[in-house]
Amino acid sequence: MTTILVTGGTGTLGRLVTRRLRADGHEVRVLSRHSQPYAVDLRTGGSGLDAAVAGVDTVVHCASSPRGGDEQAAGHLIGAARRAGVGHLAYISVVGVDRVPLGYYRTKLAVERRIEESGLGWTILRTTQFHDLLAQVFQVLAKPPVMALPAGVADQPVEVAEVAGRLAELALGGPVGRAEDMGGPQVRSLESLARAYLSATGRRRPLLRVPLAGAAYRGFRAGHHLTPGLAVGEGTFEEYLAARFGGAHPGR
Repeated sequence: MTTILVTGGTGTLGRLVTRRLRADGHEVRVLSRHSQPYAVDLRTGGSGLDAAVAGVDTVVHCASSPRGGDEQAAGHLIGAARRAGVGHLAYISVVGVDRVPLGYYRTKLAVERRIEESGLGWTILRTTQFHDLLAQVFQVLAKPPVMALPAGVADQPVEVAEVAGRLAELALGGPVGRAEDMGGPQVRSLESLARAYLSATGRRRPLLRVPLAGAAYRGFRAGHHLTPGLAVGEGTFEEYLAARFGGAHPGR
């Protein structure tokens, strides 16, 4: 039996990774800011981090925050993992972090570099965006009477449970460095994905395609966040929507 620490183990991905590893009979410690007995804020570190990592064979690093602090968190985690003699650090990243100059992507890439230079055995898995994230974005964009979308952008959403399964599999193996990227089953225009969301939630909104400026937008238009040659995911966005929202609702 392997002892594994999952950071961000109460989050969208982390809780599924934890569930999968425990189902396979492994001892799993869940680290998050509020999860006892390993309630640790990785951005500040502290003695609780050393206790969480002590005796651990593998760390699966899922914790991330759009509010910032991921680089500091990674530095604290790597330091604790070194002190504890952890043999394997597995990290979840995003396809395109080295090609799309978005602030959050730059941070993910910086964390990748820290892990690669850590001296630890490491595995990095990059995936396309989760269905959940796309639904959250559409929920916000659908609030006005007109739904504005970045013009000419496609996406390749992937089912988070499938990512959890792959990440757990990698965590249980030896360090492989950069694992093969993982993409959802279909590259779709944002317009078609938005229409699927509107249909599933019973909303009626005209779509407005808005050209944007900037290098990040050009990167998304060029498809640098996609991996069509590695469309290994199986669950479609429509299947996710059906499971989450059920049947169609009256238009609103």
